[in-house]
Amino acid sequence: MSFLSVQDLKVHFPTQDGVVKATDGLSFDLQKGQTLGIVGESGSGKSVSSSTILGLHRRTRAKVSGQILLEGTDLLTISDEEMRQRRGKDVAMIFQDPLSAMHPYYTVGNQIAEAYRVHNDVSKRAARTRAIEMLDRVGIPQPDRRVDDYPHQFSGGMRQRAMIAMGLINNPGLLIADEPTTALDVTVQAQILDLLQDLQREFDSAIIIITHDLGVVAEMADNVLVMYAGRAVEYGACKEILTHPEMPYTWGLLSSVPDVAGDTEAKLLPIPGNPPSLLNPPSGCAFHPRCTHRDKVQGDLCTTQLPDLVPGPRGGTHLKRCHIANPDVIYAQEILPEIAPDLVEEL
Repeated sequence: MSFLSVQDLKVHFPTQDGVVKATDGLSFDLQKGQTLGIVGESGSGKSVSSSTILGLHRRTRAKVSGQILLEGTDLLTISDEEMRQRRGKDVAMIFQDPLSAMHPYYTVGNQIAEAYRVHNDVSKRAARTRAIEMLDRVGIPQPDRRVDDYPHQFSGGMRQRAMIAMGLINNPGLLIADEPTTALDVTVQAQILDLLQDLQREFDSAIIIITHDLGVVAEMADNVLVMYAGRAVEYGACKEILTHPEMPYTWGLLSSVPDVAGDTEAKLLPIPGNPPSLLNPPSGCAFHPRCTHRDKVQGDLCTTQLPDLVPGPRGGTHLKRCHIANPDVIYAQEILPEIAPDLVEEL
């Protein structure tokens, strides 16, 4: 049995203009000690699906259905009180912007200690000691002094480390990291990723990392879930997805990566158009208005019929949502020569 199993998750938001289908039938599994990378453009449903796992859409107008099984318990059916007890202890989240996620009026140590005291019957002194230990564990210099600083007194990288300390202070089985390296320089990004991997090995946590950075995915993930318009469009092992992608949207993401070893004047190859409105998504395959390969499918399947998420030509656990019958051939002949060779060689 999977440690986390999400089955047919739907998160819809009723609005005056209609229903926003932020997540529409999402399914995936995650084992203990493994990392799942969720990638896709803004508005594809990555953060909404993960915040739903954390129970952040309870008591809102959101219509949530499906199953979120954490060690066999459906998080969508338990009471608010039980979800509150699990949030931060069994499942925790590192938010995208730690400066906004942290309260500006309370010290960093106070907020980390509070996260510990909520789930443990300990004194304030013991919680403060635990907060200092965690700040030291995530690499904050002079933690016994910096524990009394406010969030604005921390640099961006230090705030992100403090958020990681807060997320891991109760040793959760599942850690969700929402764009944990956004707005950080590359050196700090590498340090944060190394820290997450070290802590994962220490606590045997399952990690969901949400990102648009394929370099982060290549570094961290065991499996990759590519999302578009609220649905999974490709899913499989990280190396398999990044070296043998079978969905044109994934081809577009890979082709958008600049080739650092190539011509400095070469143009990037962006995906044409914009992501669709989730109020009124396109019929058939949601990606078809932007897809430059739909002429390779006979008839009007792309515009009229939503493809199922099924194994591709390579079989196994590599799933793709596309009508193209021979994506591996098209990728090898047309797409691979345009992709940054350093990314492929790295894998």
